[in-house]
Amino acid sequence: MGDLWPGQAYPLGARFDGAGTNFAVFSEAAERVELCLFDDAFDDTAPQGGETRITLPEVDGFVWHGYLPGVMPGRRYGFRVHGPYEPERGLRCNPSKLLLDPYALAIEGRVDWHQACFGHAFGDPWSRNDLDSAPHTMRSVVVNPYFDWGDDRPPRTPHCETVIYRAHVKGLTIAHPDIPPRIRGTYAGLGHPVMTEYLRELGVTAVELMPVHQFVRGDPPARRRPRTGRGGGPIGFFAPHNEYSASGGRGEQVLEFKSMVKSLHEAGIEVILDVAYSHTAEGDHLGPTLSFKGLDNPSYYRLSDDDPRYYAGAAGNGFLMRSPHVLQMIMDSLRYWVTEMHVDGFRFALTAAPGEAGHLSAFFDLVQQDPVVSRVKLIAAPPGAGEDGRRAGGLPPLWAEWNVRYRDTVRGYWRGRPGTVLDLASRLAGSPDLYAGDGRRPSASINFVTGHDGFAPGDRARRGGRSRKRGRAEPAGAPALRERHERNLLATLFLSQGVPLLFQGDELGGACRRDGEDARVDWRRLREDRRLPDFVRELTRLRAAHPIFRRRRFARGRPLAGTAASPHGDIGWFTPDGREMTERDWRAPRAKALQVFLNGEAIGEAGRHGRRIRDESFLLIFNAHPGELCFTLPPEHYGASWRKVLDTADARPAEDDAVVVKAGDVLPVAGCAIQVLRRI
Repeated sequence: MGDLWPGQAYPLGARFDGAGTNFAVFSEAAERVELCLFDDAFDDTAPQGGETRITLPEVDGFVWHGYLPGVMPGRRYGFRVHGPYEPERGLRCNPSKLLLDPYALAIEGRVDWHQACFGHAFGDPWSRNDLDSAPHTMRSVVVNPYFDWGDDRPPRTPHCETVIYRAHVKGLTIAHPDIPPRIRGTYAGLGHPVMTEYLRELGVTAVELMPVHQFVRGDPPARRRPRTGRGGGPIGFFAPHNEYSASGGRGEQVLEFKSMVKSLHEAGIEVILDVAYSHTAEGDHLGPTLSFKGLDNPSYYRLSDDDPRYYAGAAGNGFLMRSPHVLQMIMDSLRYWVTEMHVDGFRFALTAAPGEAGHLSAFFDLVQQDPVVSRVKLIAAPPGAGEDGRRAGGLPPLWAEWNVRYRDTVRGYWRGRPGTVLDLASRLAGSPDLYAGDGRRPSASINFVTGHDGFAPGDRARRGGRSRKRGRAEPAGAPALRERHERNLLATLFLSQGVPLLFQGDELGGACRRDGEDARVDWRRLREDRRLPDFVRELTRLRAAHPIFRRRRFARGRPLAGTAASPHGDIGWFTPDGREMTERDWRAPRAKALQVFLNGEAIGEAGRHGRRIRDESFLLIFNAHPGELCFTLPPEHYGASWRKVLDTADARPAEDDAVVVKAGDVLPVAGCAIQVLRRI
């Protein structure tokens, strides 16, 4: 390691250039910033020695910086900030706390929640704690930016052709028997050919990964201490979580993540990241001092207007979204994951503290004009459970969003909730009532039928109109009925306009322990019974083969009360007795059945090369009644002859020589089932 040079104020973070490393960190509150370098003599069990402290010599625009020749990738580092510790003014500088670099590309170690990690002594939140936190916290790592991407190219799957599979890096592969034990539960495990081939055959075009930004686990329950208000959370918005790496934690996790992305891209699968830039693991005034809090607390966090000792925000703390430094960090993070890690999109937990909604709008404006981030898939999470999935005023046209209204409607329909047929029709059509007015298309609706509540598709199967309750003995036939409901929910998902979203394990009958961040998939079910995975494959193949199920624009025949279908229109709605739906039919409280005509000859959209898209025509029959119901097929001008291609009452695919039915025929449909007919 040579002499310290002035270096550059940009880019922020530690950037290796082949001969040395430039360090730059923002702090307006600091009076002096020390760069701390750790050699191999330092570890958590022998912390004495092994740390070198160097004062950064330059500051430009409150960015402290310096360049050190000879500092190579793998070197661990952190910062110590000298400045005022005055909680009553919101200032929490304390050089005894080793701080992570907000722009660290890799992070080593874990937080052990020793009292030294906190700026105060336990029991006295306004005291000053000068215990050294270095042996008890994480360290930033200098990373080699060079990686052989070869001919890697983003798949750029059109939104309308996308099928998303939401997965947990660890939980998806930790129990997979065909993946080498050493890499189970890691980025390498997810990128293993066994996994990529499975996802490809399932029909998945994009994997949405639950949070992989470096996070901090909460305090172990065995440590009986007064509540500290932290509860874990993200801490490094440029660093892939180190515990998901099979190859090491000193930068190897970055290379492993890139290799995973490259493998998924080779299989034609995009990578979407769940991201949350609303809060961090540092929590409220009782939380630890790990990074932002010690660097420049009032510049990064939204403090209480009444008392700056406290924080604003539902999570205990919240980023100050009106701060240009916070917005810069968020945009730099997003661009980094796209340009350097080759990620294909993001799913955002878009939340703002009270009074900061306007600054969330500023974030949308930044994304809209950004030449990098605006070109990838952008998805918004719903505002909260029980809400309809729309934010006040909607979202910009580039954005898609998780459609909670879709989930609730489809679940309600198959549970026998009265008066849901009209709402179901809107969900099947891509929710034009929610998105058409915003200038968006059906692909703005990310449709899903399971979620964070821990219910697999079949877990809400009803018996006699009531939900199955856990812990009670099931009557004979209940498993078969539950399996049918799993098929009903999944079939509805893939027959609807919009983008289908599967949660890991949905295709295995919900074979996933949704118990926190592990969320493991029980892969034994795949060997014991392949009927449901095979059924999902048939659904994805049907959807991929027929553009009528993945339209780019909304159908012209609106699924609203009083809307009549035309023989020449692109969609039609019929009662079980074959009549066009009237307003009275739509509003009937006991209506639980519906026929939907999809006219493949009237799609009216042009393909990529300008040719008009044409497809076969289909009739979708939905019966949510508990018993068998006879449906009269629509008149002959909608189709003279039909052949069944799917029936959720039977787990097996329909045979090519299935019985042909004709217009006006009466077709029995089993209770709580869907049939799909193709016009011939």
